[in-house]
Amino acid sequence: MFKYSLDNKRYHTLNYFYRSKFDSKVFKVSLNAGFSCPNFRNGKGCIFCKDGSGNIYKDIPLKEQFEIVKIPLEKKWPNSKYIAYFQANTNTYASVNVLKEKYESVLSKPNVVGLAIATRSDALSTEILDYLSVLNERTFLTVEIGLQSMHKESLEFIKRGHDLDNFYKAIKELKKRNIFVVVHIINGIPGETKEMMVDTVKYLNSLGIDGIKIHMLYISKGTELEEIYLNNPFHILTKDEYIDIVCEQLEYLDEKIVVERITGDPIKEELTEPTWLLKKFCVLNDIDKEMKKRDIYQGDKVNYS
Repeated sequence: MFKYSLDNKRYHTLNYFYRSKFDSKVFKVSLNAGFSCPNFRNGKGCIFCKDGSGNIYKDIPLKEQFEIVKIPLEKKWPNSKYIAYFQANTNTYASVNVLKEKYESVLSKPNVVGLAIATRSDALSTEILDYLSVLNERTFLTVEIGLQSMHKESLEFIKRGHDLDNFYKAIKELKKRNIFVVVHIINGIPGETKEMMVDTVKYLNSLGIDGIKIHMLYISKGTELEEIYLNNPFHILTKDEYIDIVCEQLEYLDEKIVVERITGDPIKEELTEPTWLLKKFCVLNDIDKEMKKRDIYQGDKVNYS
């Protein structure tokens, strides 16, 4: 069994990390605090984004949201602890006073052991970074940053709205403050080869990040990406291609980096392609099977000397 897993996985699982840190089952309570996005000011944002990340619960106070989301999870895993997960849109895109109000409203709830804040590298002012540093001393803080790809052409294609240098500086500032950093990447951006996708993982190793979320590029209805695809269809990774790429990425990923997600999770009614992504657990199981078949583990190809 891999040393950073309790689930017979061959990669560093989030379940293992939380169990080791908190000696308890921990689950994330996803919240929508009603934030916008600095890249959505032109009415479009990233080409794969429909309306900034979804609007579910946005008009419900955070404390009520927390209870709504927590209850079914609590039934499945009683006596657990919680991470309040500010997931929708860019959750540092506001003044520090607004951020304090939002975060504090759930941080004080019973058994909340941490906050996870999803944001962008271009929404982290020095003032906000300093506030996050103080917050990090009070609770277990995770900051999630979307990169998607290290490659300039890919960032331009998806209209990310910032460059790699902006991302690099943000990660360095977060790590300087000892904040736990998780980075999102996307496999299958048109024009990228398998080697380019693996290079993104190698690049992240060099930054000392703590966690990663690996996604498959999928096309949602009503997005600019769908319009591009319908007018000029491009190659979408097959399930087998995706699994092959992820397995190699994991071999090149430092074993200490927590794998928080390893596939996409689209909404069926909003998905155009690829439809194989709807069978999430089949994808996860097939990744496990392929790693076992190849007899590989996370970090096998990393030079730790």
